Amino acid sequence: MNDFWNQRYSATEYAYGESPNEFLKQELPTVKPGKILFPAEGEGRNAVFAASLGWDVTAFDPSIEGKRKAQELADKHNVTINYKVTDYHNVNFQENYFDCICLTYAHMPEHMRNKVHNKLASYLKSGGLLFLEGFSKEQINYNTGGPKDIGFLFDEKELKNDFANFSKIDTKKSEVHLNEGLYHRGLASIIRLKATK
Repeated sequence: MNDFWNQRYSATEYAYGESPNEFLKQELPTVKPGKILFPAEGEGRNAVFAASLGWDVTAFDPSIEGKRKAQELADKHNVTINYKVTDYHNVNFQENYFDCICLTYAHMPEHMRNKVHNKLASYLKSGGLLFLEGFSKEQINYNTGGPKDIGFLFDEKELKNDFANFSKIDTKKSEVHLNEGLYHRGLASIIRLKATK
């Protein structure tokens, strides 16, 4: 799988564009900056955006090419990000450390999802925020991006169950027109989640 992402991210163009995800663009400026984590951050568009708002940014992804592109983007915008090359199995941060975690199209096999989401949630402080945007299971009927295996796609009930120990959780499934680089383009079925631990 790392070979797939390294190949995709080795291109000159940014696979999902250089601009931040619209949901984060709308939400992050309303939150007081603190320590923020971006799992599966790819080429760094969201991490760089958060850093430009004054957040102390940590990101990780298994792709060395993703890190290279993210660093180039950070340099272009004169911001600093702490980017680790690692995967969900090996990542390890201090518990109750981050003020915010952002999962943007961080899809994974169904058998891993609950365990990974719980692991990531443990790194979030009590009262911390979690933002998630990803493709819903209906996206399997669209050809506008995302995994072709329905097990990788999200369902509101499953996500609410993954973060059931949070004090507040809101989810919304909707159809949106994506315009994120080469690979997220056109009408898509997505889920957005905002939760407070």
